Amino acid sequence: MGDEGAVQIDALGRDAVISLYRAMSKVHRCDERVRKGLMTGEAGFSYWPVDGQEAMSAGAMVALAPDDQIVTTYRGLGDVVAKGVSLPQYFAELLGKSTGLSKGKAGAMGVSEPGVGILWSTGIVGAGPPIANGLALAASLRREPRVVLVSFGDGATSIGFVHEAMNLAAVWQLPVVFFCQNNAWAECTPVAGYTRTEHFADRAAGYGIPGVTVDGTDPVAVWQAVSDAATRARDGGGPTFVEAVAYRLQGHYFGDGMEYVDGDELANARAADPFGTFRARVVGAGVATAAELDEIDAALDAEIEDAWTFARESPETDVGELHVDVYADRGDDGSRSIRPAASELPDGDTEDLGLVQAVNRTLDRAMAADDRVILLGEDIADPAGGLFKVTYGLSGKYGTDRVRATPIAETSIIGAAIGAALGGLRPIAELMFMDFVGVAMDQIANHAAKIRYMSGGRQHAPLVIRTTVGMGSGPQHSQALEAWAMHVPGLKVVWPGSPADAVGLLNACIADEDPCLFIESMKLYFAGGRAPVPVADYSLPLGRAGIPRSGSDVTVVAYGGSVQDALAAAVELEGEGVSVEVVDLRTLVPLDVETILESVGRTGRLVVVHESVGFCGPSAEIAAVVAGELHAQLAAPIARVAAAFTPVPRSATLEAAHRPGAAAVAEAVRTLR
Repeated sequence: MGDEGAVQIDALGRDAVISLYRAMSKVHRCDERVRKGLMTGEAGFSYWPVDGQEAMSAGAMVALAPDDQIVTTYRGLGDVVAKGVSLPQYFAELLGKSTGLSKGKAGAMGVSEPGVGILWSTGIVGAGPPIANGLALAASLRREPRVVLVSFGDGATSIGFVHEAMNLAAVWQLPVVFFCQNNAWAECTPVAGYTRTEHFADRAAGYGIPGVTVDGTDPVAVWQAVSDAATRARDGGGPTFVEAVAYRLQGHYFGDGMEYVDGDELANARAADPFGTFRARVVGAGVATAAELDEIDAALDAEIEDAWTFARESPETDVGELHVDVYADRGDDGSRSIRPAASELPDGDTEDLGLVQAVNRTLDRAMAADDRVILLGEDIADPAGGLFKVTYGLSGKYGTDRVRATPIAETSIIGAAIGAALGGLRPIAELMFMDFVGVAMDQIANHAAKIRYMSGGRQHAPLVIRTTVGMGSGPQHSQALEAWAMHVPGLKVVWPGSPADAVGLLNACIADEDPCLFIESMKLYFAGGRAPVPVADYSLPLGRAGIPRSGSDVTVVAYGGSVQDALAAAVELEGEGVSVEVVDLRTLVPLDVETILESVGRTGRLVVVHESVGFCGPSAEIAAVVAGELHAQLAAPIARVAAAFTPVPRSATLEAAHRPGAAAVAEAVRTLR
C-alpha cells in the first residue's frame, strides 16, 4: 500500500496533501483534548469519540468548497472541526458555557455555525438527510452552485428517514452527498448483527443513484470520492452515496468499556490507526519532513489548548437565557400571548368563499408576492391539486419547481421544508391528515421547533405545516391532535374557525419567523358552507382571539370547527333567554389568556369546547388557568365539552356520539344556570 499511497499523494499535490494532514491532525488532537478533559474531570458532558474516523472527516470536508454546507450528527466533532468551526466557541458549547456557539443551549448534539457552512447537527439518528434535502432544494431553486453533504453513521442506514431522503433526493436530482461513516458499529452492535448488506453503498442502486465504498482510513481516497460526488452534484447530476469504512477505536460514548469488542481485533486496529498511518505516508512520499509536520502539530496543539482554556474559563450561561430563543422576539413564557392590538377584517367588498377557496386564494397571493414561498406535499400539483383541491391550479401558475408533489413520505416532506427554511425559503408543507403528524413528529418537535433555541437564536425555521382534521374517515384519518402540538415549545399552533379568519391567520403564519402548524377542519371544507371574505388581502395577528358573538351570561370558548357549534348553540339558547358570548381562540399557541379572562370575568361562567378528546385536552389547560385566576368570581363550575376518549369511529352514528356538537354545547350551558 505504501507505493500506491505515495502515487496518490504525488498526484494530489503538496498543498492538498498538507491541507488533508492539517485537517486530520486537528480532528485527532481535538478529540484527544476533549477526552483528556473528561478523563481528568476538567469537564463533564456526554461525548462520542471519533478516534479512528479522522480520515473520513478530513477527506470529506477538504473536498468541499467553502460555500458548501454540511448536516452532521452528535458524533460530529471531526466534521465540524475539519469544516472550520470556531474552536473556542465550539468547546464552550460542549461545556455548556455562555460563550458557546449557541450560548450552551445545544451542547454537542446541536452544533451549527452557518458562516462556515455547518448548518445543522442532530442528536436523532438518521434525522439529518431529510433536512439536507431541503437545504439542497433551496440552493437549487436559488441557482446557487452549492452542494450539501449530510454525514451519518452506518447504524442510521436502518432508519426509514435515510431511505425516504435518498428517494426524494434522487427524484428531484438534488445536489446532495450522502456520506455514510461506517465505523463498524451501530452503537454497540456490529454491522453483521443488524444487516445482511455487505456494502451500504450498494443500496444506492435501488434509488437510481451512484454508490461508492472507499477506505475510510485513507483521507486521499475519501477526498477523491467526495470530490467526484460534489462535482457531479454541482453539475446537475444529482446525489451520490459515499460509504467510508473504518473501525471505531473508542467506545460508542466516552466511558464505554467496549466489552462487546474482540480485544485482538481492537488492538490490531489501534496499531494501524489512520492518523499515524497517514503521517508516515506523507513523510515517506517526501511531501513533508517529520519536522515540518511536527511544526504543524505544535501550532495546532497551541490553538486547541488556547481554545479549551477559553471555554473552561468562560462564565456559565445566565439563567435569564432560559426563555430566550424559544420564539422570535420573546424572552418569556411564549405559551401565552403578549396580546397584540385587535385587528378587524378590512372593510370593503367581500366574496363568498368556502374554506378550500379561501386557503387556495391566500396561497395564490402569497406565491405571487414572494418567490421564496414554495409548496410541498403529496399530490398537491395539478391535475390532482391536493386531496381536497386546496392547491388546485397553483402548479399551473407557478410551476412544479415551486408547487412540488412529493413521494408519500411525511418525514421527508417536513424535513425538506425545514432545510428549505434554513436555506432562505418560506416553505408551506402539507400533511394530508393531522393523524400523519405522528409520522413526522420527530422533524416537527425535535427539529423545526428547536432550531432557534438550539442555535442560540442564530437560525430559525420559518415554515408553515398545513394539515386537516378529518371526519367520516375512521380512526386513523380523523384525529384532532392539537394538544400534542401545544406541548412543544417553539411551535405555534393555529386553527381558524371560518374562511375569513383562515385568510388572515394563514397570511400571518406565512410571514411569521417561527414554525407554525396551521390546522384546517374538513368539517368546514364540506359542511361549513360559504361565507363573506374580504376581497382585500389582510392578516390577523397570532395570539389574539376573536369574539364573533357578544353576550353577558356565559362565555363559550371554542376554536376550529367547534366555533360554528358554539355559535349555533348560542342562537338556540338566545330563545331561552340566555345570552352567550363566543370566544374564538384562533391561535392555540400563543394562547390569548387575556381575552378569555376578560370575558369570563364579565359573565362568571365558562364552557370550553373542542373536537379533540377531553382527557388532557386543551380545555383542561384553559379551565386550570381560569380557575386559578378567577376562582372567586365564578358563578358555576367550569364545563368542558369535548370528544369521548375513544378513537374516532367510522360509523356515522358512533362518530356523532364521539364528537361534540351544538346540542352538547347548549346542554353544557344549561347546566351552569
